[in-house]
Amino acid sequence: LSELEALMERMKRLQEDKEDEEASQEEMATRFEKEKKESLLVISGGICAFPVPFSFDDEIVSTDVSRYIEDPGFGYKDFARRGEDHLPTFRAQDYTWENHGFSLVNRLYSDIGHLLDEKFRMVYNLTYNTMATHEDVDTTTLRRALFNYVHCMYGIRYDDYDYGEVNQLLERSLKVYIKTVTCYPERTTKRMYDSYWRQFKHSEKVHVNLLLMEARMQAELLYALRAITRHLT
Repeated sequence: LSELEALMERMKRLQEDKEDEEASQEEMATRFEKEKKESLLVISGGICAFPVPFSFDDEIVSTDVSRYIEDPGFGYKDFARRGEDHLPTFRAQDYTWENHGFSLVNRLYSDIGHLLDEKFRMVYNLTYNTMATHEDVDTTTLRRALFNYVHCMYGIRYDDYDYGEVNQLLERSLKVYIKTVTCYPERTTKRMYDSYWRQFKHSEKVHVNLLLMEARMQAELLYALRAITRHLT
């Protein structure tokens, strides 16, 4: 099977398995923990044997990037320390965008919550119902896996989501691309962009980028707004 046909077959099989039998809460929690730990091992350009916290201090920032930033030492670092067994988890049910973040950000800055919510929904629901040359395809499962994988990398868990879907739908090269784009965007190369979903249209792959960026922004907002809520109460 081609990469495309294999992906569509996995999507079909996931849907059939879900209709036959749903995973238990314990199984879904275990799958999330496994996916979260594995996401820490994903680094730009490949998979390493252990999580390596990243700092711009470890590398020379290229002049093309450094001229746009005031602090060259500022950059993404994994949310867990190397070798840590119990990684922190942000349970989305305890603080969601819809039930908590939206109302707080609206209170802090009038109407900005409506604008952000519209942007999140528009990008998440954007689809032509196509996959490369195939039409009338329901891509909901795939879009949800992309969005939730980004939140998983940031330690955010949805209790009602089976993270086994992430492992089945997102292949290694795509996971490397996702982490690079969301965590180290200055490292993204055309080779990495070309390495996944080779049969897909550019418009579909650009939509992936939009989805990743919105997922990252929402994850960052959830952490920030939860901290503000705790401070206010």
